[in-house]
Amino acid sequence: MNQLTDFVVERARAIGFDLCGVVRAEDFPELERLPEWLTRGYAGEMRYLADPRRASPTVAMPGARSVIVCAINYNTAHPLSTESAASVETGRGWISRYAWGEDYHRVLLEKLEALIAELRKNGGAAATEAFEARAYVDTGPIVERVAAKHAGLGWLAKNTCLIHSELGSWLFLGVILTTLELAPSLRAAEAPPADLCGNCTLCLDACPTGALVEPYVLDARLCISYLTIELRGAIPAELRAPIGRNVFGCDICQDVCPWNHRAPIGSAPEFEPRRVRDESLAAPKLEFLLGLTEADFREAFRTSAVRRTKWRGLIRNACVAAGNSGLRPGDAGHAEIVRRLMLLAASEDFLIAEHAHWALSRIQ
Repeated sequence: MNQLTDFVVERARAIGFDLCGVVRAEDFPELERLPEWLTRGYAGEMRYLADPRRASPTVAMPGARSVIVCAINYNTAHPLSTESAASVETGRGWISRYAWGEDYHRVLLEKLEALIAELRKNGGAAATEAFEARAYVDTGPIVERVAAKHAGLGWLAKNTCLIHSELGSWLFLGVILTTLELAPSLRAAEAPPADLCGNCTLCLDACPTGALVEPYVLDARLCISYLTIELRGAIPAELRAPIGRNVFGCDICQDVCPWNHRAPIGSAPEFEPRRVRDESLAAPKLEFLLGLTEADFREAFRTSAVRRTKWRGLIRNACVAAGNSGLRPGDAGHAEIVRRLMLLAASEDFLIAEHAHWALSRIQ
């Protein structure tokens, strides 16, 4: 079992993962608190989080014996959102760092499937018998970051992200559930990595909407990532101004984390910022976003995680960002953004029209 685990880790790194660990498919103590979190309503409209299979890997996949957890560093050399406040005045929005490049779901799933193929082909005697394996990247009833902690990849921080002491929290996680019995990366006498957040509360203090209601507890209903991606209806009026220029996701709690200030730049070219019609996905112009048709959206974000919010959601978010842009009559770009908002304000889609009217009331 030890040899097979060593093989898995070695092949994972060769395939392109920065970290890999193995943990037994067992009940993780953190998941015992999931029902209480759900009862508080913190999941908002994300009903899939109540899937009972999330309680344990063995429920998600009957017969599972091991969980292989892999991670890729997606950090880039481009500025943090907290370092780019000037883009508000230039009429630009902000897309979360993880969505700048290719859709991480596809990239990681391809690598995980390649790792499974390596196991079947070259895993040696322990892997010669038929075994089942399923790969997930935010695509199944698995809480990847909890499995990652128990596989030795890091600790669960106060902002609820997984932090690795060298790579920080700019990590994409993927898991493989398998019926193979592998030796855990952490031996019986070893504990998961220690929590090194200490007395720091920078992430809690920096969250504009107060979504981190206490250390290690996130109320998703207040989270900018939830509001701009998962929420399908209107963004509550009292939360629109705090959203600022975020049009897809939010990086603030990670941007202010000291562990990310020393994080290395990732080596995966797939996650460098893409350009769409000469617009960088890191901080696209609001007039570009506000002018997208549904067909434009499908073409521009065909291979991007931004697809998750759908065209209607991105236009809604761009309206909010325009309302928070700080642009005033006479500023460069103001007239064009007002023109596009007025077109959207006349939309038959009440959601889009209402958010466009809100934005116009803020900048006219």
